Amino acid sequence: MRFLNITTVADTLSSMPEFSNVAPQESGLSFWSLALTGGWLMIPLVLLSILSIYIFVERMTYIHNVAKEDTDFMNKIKDYIHNGQIDSALSLCRKSKTPYSNMIEKGITRLGRPMSDVLVAVENVGNLEVAKLEKGFSLLATTAAGAPMIGFLGTVTGMVRAFYDMANAGNNADITLLSAGIYQALTTTVAGLIVGILAMFAYNILISRVDSIVNTMESKSMEFMDMLNEPIK
Repeated sequence: MRFLNITTVADTLSSMPEFSNVAPQESGLSFWSLALTGGWLMIPLVLLSILSIYIFVERMTYIHNVAKEDTDFMNKIKDYIHNGQIDSALSLCRKSKTPYSNMIEKGITRLGRPMSDVLVAVENVGNLEVAKLEKGFSLLATTAAGAPMIGFLGTVTGMVRAFYDMANAGNNADITLLSAGIYQALTTTVAGLIVGILAMFAYNILISRVDSIVNTMESKSMEFMDMLNEPIK
């Protein structure tokens, strides 16, 4: 009898489904799923992020190309001007293709006029060069400030929709309905903060690079003006 009972129990266990190989399935969050649940306000955030990345890469490439400094540039300009080789000085400025060389080139074309006129011409070109360097910076600054606000707008509208659905559900309303709406609403806040933070860091990095170039421009222009006031030996 004991043998029969053991056999029956063994048959029963063998006929049961195997639970040892079944692992609990966990649902995870992905960037794509979050983006899809954010609603239509995710579209401007995505566009702003793409545009910010493009501006950052394009500006960094441009600044890197124009930030090259020739340590012997001013010495050559001084020798050319003191020797009366104005055309050679202008040719050197055009070959350099840097913001400070453009300033010096403008100053050389104003030689023979009062020093105040030369200084004003150099400063005007310097302002134009700084404007070229800072092209697109206003959009980065706007994205850094505006993207989180767009995210908050998505959160507010999502919360309104969630409570509206709760009100319409009546007696069938439960916490699941509310939590789903809040989850969708907070997605835009996360996206807006991410885009805004990245744009802010990109803006500050570019500003620091431009400030370095502006300092070089100021030092070169001052050196050029001092050189014009030096007596020719």
